[in-house]
Amino acid sequence: MLKRLWRRCHVGIRVWNWSCMARTRPQRWHCQAGLNWEIQRLLTWWRWESRWGLNKMKHIPVLLNAVLNALGDINGRTIVDCTFGAGGYSRAFLARGANVIAFDRDPNVVTDANAMRAEFGDRFTFIPRPFSNIADLEQDVDAIVFDLGISSMQIDVAERGFSFRMDAPLDMRMESSGMTAADLIRQKSVADLAEILRVYGDVKKANILARAMKDSLPQTTFELRDLIHNPKDIAPVFQALRIAVNDEMGELERALVVVPDLLRVGGKCICVTFHSLEDRIVKNKFREWTTVPGDPRMPTVANAPFELIKTALPDAQEVENNLRARSAHMRGVIKLQ
Repeated sequence: MLKRLWRRCHVGIRVWNWSCMARTRPQRWHCQAGLNWEIQRLLTWWRWESRWGLNKMKHIPVLLNAVLNALGDINGRTIVDCTFGAGGYSRAFLARGANVIAFDRDPNVVTDANAMRAEFGDRFTFIPRPFSNIADLEQDVDAIVFDLGISSMQIDVAERGFSFRMDAPLDMRMESSGMTAADLIRQKSVADLAEILRVYGDVKKANILARAMKDSLPQTTFELRDLIHNPKDIAPVFQALRIAVNDEMGELERALVVVPDLLRVGGKCICVTFHSLEDRIVKNKFREWTTVPGDPRMPTVANAPFELIKTALPDAQEVENNLRARSAHMRGVIKLQ
Protein backbone atom coordinates (compact mmCIF):
# COMPACT_ATOMS: atom_id res chain seq x y z
CA MET A 1 0.00 0.00 0.00
CA LEU A 2 2.78 2.45 0.88
CA LYS A 3 4.56 1.68 -2.40
CA ARG A 4 1.35 2.27 -4.35
CA LEU A 5 0.75 5.54 -2.50
CA TRP A 6 4.32 6.70 -3.19
CA ARG A 7 4.05 5.86 -6.89
CA ARG A 8 0.86 7.87 -7.24
CA CYS A 9 2.28 10.84 -5.34
CA HIS A 10 5.55 10.65 -7.33
CA VAL A 11 3.67 10.68 -10.63
CA GLY A 12 1.62 13.63 -9.40
CA ILE A 13 4.74 15.58 -8.47
CA ARG A 14 6.31 14.91 -11.88
CA VAL A 15 3.13 16.08 -13.63
CA TRP A 16 3.06 19.19 -11.45
CA ASN A 17 6.69 20.03 -12.25
CA TRP A 18 6.06 19.63 -15.99
CA SER A 19 2.78 21.52 -16.15
CA CYS A 20 3.44 24.32 -13.67
CA MET A 21 7.05 25.39 -14.12
CA ALA A 22 6.23 27.82 -16.97
CA ARG A 23 3.15 29.33 -15.34
CA THR A 24 2.77 32.65 -13.57
CA ARG A 25 2.97 32.76 -9.79
CA PRO A 26 -0.85 32.73 -9.19
CA GLN A 27 -1.22 29.86 -11.64
CA ARG A 28 1.57 27.93 -9.92
CA TRP A 29 -0.11 28.54 -6.56
CA HIS A 30 -3.40 27.03 -7.78
CA CYS A 31 -1.56 24.09 -9.32
CA GLN A 32 0.29 23.45 -6.04
CA ALA A 33 -3.00 23.65 -4.12
CA GLY A 34 -4.49 21.02 -6.41
CA LEU A 35 -1.52 18.72 -5.87
CA ASN A 36 -1.69 19.20 -2.09
CA TRP A 37 -5.40 18.28 -2.16
CA GLU A 38 -4.65 15.10 -4.15
CA ILE A 39 -1.90 14.10 -1.72
CA GLN A 40 -4.28 14.72 1.20
CA ARG A 41 -6.89 12.52 -0.49
CA LEU A 42 -4.36 9.73 -1.03
CA LEU A 43 -3.16 9.92 2.57
CA THR A 44 -6.75 9.76 3.80
CA TRP A 45 -7.30 6.61 1.74
CA TRP A 46 -4.13 5.10 3.14
CA ARG A 47 -5.27 5.74 6.72
CA TRP A 48 -8.63 4.09 6.01
CA GLU A 49 -7.04 1.11 4.31
CA SER A 50 -4.56 0.74 7.19
CA ARG A 51 -7.32 0.87 9.80
CA TRP A 52 -10.03 -1.17 8.12
CA GLY A 53 -8.06 -3.28 5.68
CA LEU A 54 -9.08 -4.33 2.20
CA ASN A 55 -9.61 -7.93 3.27
CA LYS A 56 -12.58 -9.17 5.21
CA MET A 57 -12.30 -8.68 8.95
CA LYS A 58 -13.62 -11.10 11.51
CA HIS A 59 -16.43 -9.48 13.47
CA ILE A 60 -15.41 -8.92 17.09
CA PRO A 61 -18.18 -8.14 19.61
CA VAL A 62 -17.56 -4.70 21.09
CA LEU A 63 -17.59 -4.18 24.88
CA LEU A 64 -18.63 -7.80 25.39
CA ASN A 65 -16.94 -8.11 28.79
CA ALA A 66 -18.55 -4.88 29.99
CA VAL A 67 -21.97 -6.14 28.89
CA LEU A 68 -21.46 -9.50 30.63
CA ASN A 69 -20.31 -7.77 33.82
CA ALA A 70 -23.36 -5.50 33.74
CA LEU A 71 -25.72 -8.47 33.29
CA GLY A 72 -24.19 -10.49 36.12
CA ASP A 73 -25.36 -14.08 36.67
CA ILE A 74 -27.52 -15.01 33.67
CA ASN A 75 -27.69 -18.78 34.12
CA GLY A 76 -31.27 -19.86 33.37
CA ARG A 77 -32.31 -16.30 32.50
CA THR A 78 -34.03 -15.22 29.28
CA ILE A 79 -32.15 -12.60 27.28
CA VAL A 80 -33.23 -10.82 24.11
CA ASP A 81 -30.34 -10.13 21.74
CA CYS A 82 -31.85 -7.45 19.52
CA THR A 83 -28.97 -7.44 17.03
CA PHE A 84 -27.81 -11.00 16.35
CA GLY A 85 -25.27 -10.12 13.62
CA ALA A 86 -22.43 -12.64 13.73
CA GLY A 87 -23.83 -14.11 16.94
CA GLY A 88 -21.01 -13.01 19.24
CA TYR A 89 -23.26 -11.72 22.01
CA SER A 90 -25.76 -14.57 21.70
CA ARG A 91 -23.02 -17.19 21.89
CA ALA A 92 -21.54 -15.58 25.01
CA PHE A 93 -24.96 -15.51 26.70
CA LEU A 94 -25.68 -19.14 25.78
CA ALA A 95 -22.25 -20.21 27.03
CA ARG A 96 -23.19 -18.80 30.44
CA GLY A 97 -26.40 -20.81 30.62
CA ALA A 98 -28.90 -18.22 29.40
CA ASN A 99 -31.84 -18.74 27.07
CA VAL A 100 -31.61 -16.37 24.11
CA ILE A 101 -34.20 -14.84 21.80
CA ALA A 102 -32.35 -13.13 18.93
CA PHE A 103 -33.62 -10.67 16.33
CA ASP A 104 -32.00 -9.62 13.05
CA ARG A 105 -33.49 -8.37 9.79
CA ASP A 106 -30.40 -9.23 7.73
CA PRO A 107 -31.13 -12.37 5.65
CA ASN A 108 -27.40 -13.10 5.41
CA VAL A 109 -27.22 -14.11 9.09
CA VAL A 110 -29.87 -16.85 8.89
CA THR A 111 -27.29 -19.57 8.19
CA ASP A 112 -25.31 -18.67 11.32
CA ALA A 113 -28.51 -18.49 13.34
CA ASN A 114 -29.57 -21.96 12.17
CA ALA A 115 -26.16 -23.34 13.10
CA MET A 116 -26.50 -21.85 16.58
CA ARG A 117 -29.96 -23.36 16.90
CA ALA A 118 -28.54 -26.77 15.98
CA GLU A 119 -25.81 -26.36 18.60
CA PHE A 120 -27.89 -25.06 21.51
CA GLY A 121 -31.34 -26.43 20.73
CA ASP A 122 -34.42 -24.92 22.35
CA ARG A 123 -32.32 -22.51 24.41
CA PHE A 124 -31.88 -20.39 21.27
CA THR A 125 -34.69 -18.82 19.25
CA PHE A 126 -34.07 -16.69 16.16
CA ILE A 127 -36.63 -14.24 14.78
CA PRO A 128 -35.66 -12.86 11.33
CA ARG A 129 -37.28 -9.48 11.77
CA PRO A 130 -36.27 -5.93 12.79
CA PHE A 131 -35.73 -5.57 16.53
CA SER A 132 -38.62 -3.11 16.84
CA ASN A 133 -40.73 -6.29 16.68
CA ILE A 134 -39.80 -7.11 20.27
CA ALA A 135 -43.19 -5.54 20.95
CA ASP A 136 -44.71 -8.81 19.70
CA LEU A 137 -43.01 -10.95 22.37
CA GLU A 138 -45.57 -12.67 24.56
CA GLN A 139 -43.36 -13.23 27.59
CA ASP A 140 -41.45 -11.22 30.16
CA VAL A 141 -37.66 -11.36 29.91
CA ASP A 142 -34.69 -10.79 32.18
CA ALA A 143 -32.56 -8.64 29.87
CA ILE A 144 -32.72 -6.84 26.54
CA VAL A 145 -29.43 -6.06 24.80
CA PHE A 146 -28.84 -3.77 21.81
CA ASP A 147 -25.53 -3.74 19.92
CA LEU A 148 -26.34 -0.94 17.49
CA GLY A 149 -24.83 0.14 14.19
CA ILE A 150 -23.42 -1.89 11.32
CA SER A 151 -21.46 -5.15 11.51
CA SER A 152 -18.13 -6.02 9.93
CA MET A 153 -19.77 -8.62 7.68
CA GLN A 154 -22.12 -6.04 6.19
CA ILE A 155 -19.30 -3.61 5.49
CA ASP A 156 -17.02 -6.22 3.98
CA VAL A 157 -19.48 -7.69 1.45
CA ALA A 158 -19.01 -5.43 -1.58
CA GLU A 159 -22.40 -6.02 -3.18
CA ARG A 160 -24.22 -4.77 -0.06
CA GLY A 161 -23.08 -1.26 -1.00
CA PHE A 162 -22.14 -0.15 2.52
CA SER A 163 -18.46 0.50 1.84
CA PHE A 164 -16.85 3.25 -0.22
CA ARG A 165 -13.72 1.09 -0.55
CA MET A 166 -15.34 -1.31 -3.05
CA ASP A 167 -17.37 -0.49 -6.15
CA ALA A 168 -20.89 -1.90 -6.00
CA PRO A 169 -24.52 -0.88 -6.54
CA LEU A 170 -25.53 1.85 -4.09
CA ASP A 171 -27.75 -0.37 -1.93
CA MET A 172 -27.03 -0.10 1.84
CA ARG A 173 -30.13 -2.06 2.93
CA MET A 174 -29.84 -4.28 5.98
CA GLU A 175 -32.78 -6.34 4.71
CA SER A 176 -33.72 -7.48 1.22
CA SER A 177 -36.78 -5.23 0.82
CA GLY A 178 -37.34 -1.49 0.83
CA MET A 179 -35.66 1.34 -1.04
CA THR A 180 -31.94 1.43 -1.68
CA ALA A 181 -29.62 4.39 -1.11
CA ALA A 182 -29.81 5.15 -4.84
CA ASP A 183 -33.63 5.17 -4.58
CA LEU A 184 -33.47 7.47 -1.58
CA ILE A 185 -31.27 9.98 -3.42
CA ARG A 186 -33.63 9.93 -6.39
CA GLN A 187 -36.82 10.32 -4.32
CA LYS A 188 -35.76 12.86 -1.71
CA SER A 189 -35.61 16.60 -2.33
CA VAL A 190 -32.35 18.53 -2.05
CA ALA A 191 -33.53 19.96 1.28
CA ASP A 192 -34.37 16.51 2.66
CA LEU A 193 -31.04 15.05 1.52
CA ALA A 194 -29.16 17.95 3.08
CA GLU A 195 -31.01 17.38 6.36
CA ILE A 196 -30.09 13.67 6.29
CA LEU A 197 -26.41 14.50 5.71
CA ARG A 198 -26.43 17.18 8.39
CA VAL A 199 -28.26 15.25 11.12
CA TYR A 200 -26.91 11.73 10.57
CA GLY A 201 -23.42 12.59 9.29
CA ASP A 202 -22.65 16.06 10.67
CA VAL A 203 -21.59 17.02 7.12
CA LYS A 204 -20.66 20.71 6.98
CA LYS A 205 -21.45 21.48 3.32
CA ALA A 206 -24.58 19.36 3.26
CA ASN A 207 -26.52 21.58 0.85
CA ILE A 208 -23.75 21.55 -1.77
CA LEU A 209 -23.34 17.78 -1.54
CA ALA A 210 -27.10 17.20 -1.66
CA ARG A 211 -27.38 19.28 -4.82
CA ALA A 212 -24.47 17.38 -6.42
CA MET A 213 -26.11 14.07 -5.54
CA LYS A 214 -29.45 15.13 -7.03
CA ASP A 215 -27.78 16.40 -10.20
CA SER A 216 -25.77 13.23 -10.83
CA LEU A 217 -28.03 10.55 -9.22
CA PRO A 218 -25.18 8.12 -8.43
CA GLN A 219 -25.94 4.43 -8.90
CA THR A 220 -22.75 2.93 -7.44
CA THR A 221 -20.61 3.48 -4.37
CA PHE A 222 -17.70 4.81 -6.43
CA GLU A 223 -19.96 7.25 -8.29
CA LEU A 224 -21.11 8.62 -4.94
CA ARG A 225 -17.60 8.65 -3.52
CA ASP A 226 -16.26 10.62 -6.48
CA LEU A 227 -18.82 13.38 -5.88
CA ILE A 228 -17.37 14.08 -2.44
CA HIS A 229 -14.40 16.41 -2.79
CA ASN A 230 -13.37 16.50 0.88
CA PRO A 231 -11.98 13.05 1.81
CA LYS A 232 -13.04 13.57 5.43
CA ASP A 233 -16.69 13.75 4.35
CA ILE A 234 -16.76 10.39 2.56
CA ALA A 235 -17.38 8.16 5.59
CA PRO A 236 -19.95 10.54 7.20
CA VAL A 237 -21.93 10.77 3.93
CA PHE A 238 -22.07 6.98 3.58
CA GLN A 239 -23.03 6.66 7.25
CA ALA A 240 -25.83 9.23 6.94
CA LEU A 241 -27.37 7.52 3.91
CA ARG A 242 -27.15 4.09 5.58
CA ILE A 243 -28.93 5.35 8.71
CA ALA A 244 -31.68 6.93 6.61
CA VAL A 245 -32.16 3.91 4.32
CA ASN A 246 -32.60 1.58 7.29
CA ASP A 247 -34.47 4.03 9.54
CA GLU A 248 -32.03 3.10 12.29
CA MET A 249 -33.06 5.86 14.70
CA GLY A 250 -36.76 5.14 14.23
CA GLU A 251 -36.16 1.43 14.85
CA LEU A 252 -34.34 2.24 18.09
CA GLU A 253 -37.00 4.64 19.35
CA ARG A 254 -39.84 2.19 18.62
CA ALA A 255 -38.02 -0.64 20.39
CA LEU A 256 -37.13 1.36 23.50
CA VAL A 257 -40.77 2.36 24.02
CA VAL A 258 -41.78 -1.23 24.83
CA VAL A 259 -38.74 -2.22 26.91
CA PRO A 260 -40.24 -1.31 30.34
CA ASP A 261 -43.27 -3.55 29.72
CA LEU A 262 -41.15 -6.54 28.65
CA LEU A 263 -38.65 -6.53 31.51
CA ARG A 264 -39.30 -8.36 34.76
CA VAL A 265 -38.49 -6.57 38.01
CA GLY A 266 -34.73 -6.82 38.32
CA GLY A 267 -34.40 -7.04 34.55
CA LYS A 268 -31.82 -5.00 32.67
CA CYS A 269 -31.63 -3.13 29.38
CA ILE A 270 -28.13 -2.71 27.92
CA CYS A 271 -27.33 -0.59 24.85
CA VAL A 272 -23.99 -0.37 23.04
CA THR A 273 -23.99 2.69 20.77
CA PHE A 274 -21.53 3.97 18.17
CA HIS A 275 -23.18 7.15 16.84
CA SER A 276 -23.76 10.33 18.85
CA LEU A 277 -27.41 10.56 17.82
CA GLU A 278 -28.32 6.99 18.80
CA ASP A 279 -26.38 7.48 22.04
CA ARG A 280 -28.41 10.62 22.75
CA ILE A 281 -31.66 8.73 22.13
CA VAL A 282 -30.62 6.00 24.58
CA LYS A 283 -29.33 8.45 27.18
CA ASN A 284 -32.50 10.56 27.10
CA LYS A 285 -34.75 7.50 27.33
CA PHE A 286 -32.77 6.10 30.27
CA ARG A 287 -32.91 9.49 31.98
CA GLU A 288 -36.68 9.48 31.54
CA TRP A 289 -36.95 6.04 33.14
CA THR A 290 -34.70 6.90 36.07
CA THR A 291 -36.47 10.16 36.94
CA VAL A 292 -39.50 10.60 39.18
CA PRO A 293 -42.54 11.22 36.93
CA GLY A 294 -43.68 14.82 36.96
CA ASP A 295 -40.33 16.45 37.71
CA PRO A 296 -37.75 15.96 34.94
CA ARG A 297 -35.18 18.01 36.87
CA MET A 298 -34.87 15.49 39.67
CA PRO A 299 -32.02 12.93 39.59
CA THR A 300 -32.41 9.20 40.06
CA VAL A 301 -34.20 8.45 43.35
CA ALA A 302 -35.63 5.44 45.12
CA ASN A 303 -39.11 6.04 43.70
CA ALA A 304 -37.98 5.94 40.07
CA PRO A 305 -38.90 2.77 38.14
CA PHE A 306 -35.34 2.22 36.88
CA GLU A 307 -31.80 2.72 38.13
CA LEU A 308 -28.80 3.52 35.95
CA ILE A 309 -25.96 1.06 35.44
CA LYS A 310 -22.52 2.63 35.21
CA THR A 311 -21.56 3.62 31.66
CA ALA A 312 -18.62 1.73 30.13
CA LEU A 313 -16.16 2.69 27.38
CA PRO A 314 -13.62 0.50 25.57
CA ASP A 315 -10.14 0.53 27.07
CA ALA A 316 -6.98 1.15 25.06
CA GLN A 317 -6.35 -2.57 24.58
CA GLU A 318 -9.79 -3.21 23.09
CA VAL A 319 -9.44 -0.26 20.72
CA GLU A 320 -6.01 -1.53 19.65
CA ASN A 321 -7.46 -4.99 18.98
CA ASN A 322 -10.62 -3.68 17.30
CA LEU A 323 -10.58 -0.13 15.93
CA ARG A 324 -14.32 -0.26 15.35
CA ALA A 325 -14.74 -0.09 19.13
CA ARG A 326 -13.22 3.36 19.48
CA SER A 327 -16.53 5.29 19.46
CA ALA A 328 -18.55 2.76 21.49
CA HIS A 329 -20.50 3.56 24.65
CA MET A 330 -22.31 1.04 26.85
CA ARG A 331 -25.28 2.33 28.82
CA GLY A 332 -27.68 0.33 30.94
CA VAL A 333 -30.57 0.41 33.39
CA ILE A 334 -32.08 -2.05 35.86
CA LYS A 335 -35.82 -2.24 36.51
CA LEU A 336 -36.70 -1.65 40.17
CA GLN A 337 -40.48 -1.84 40.10
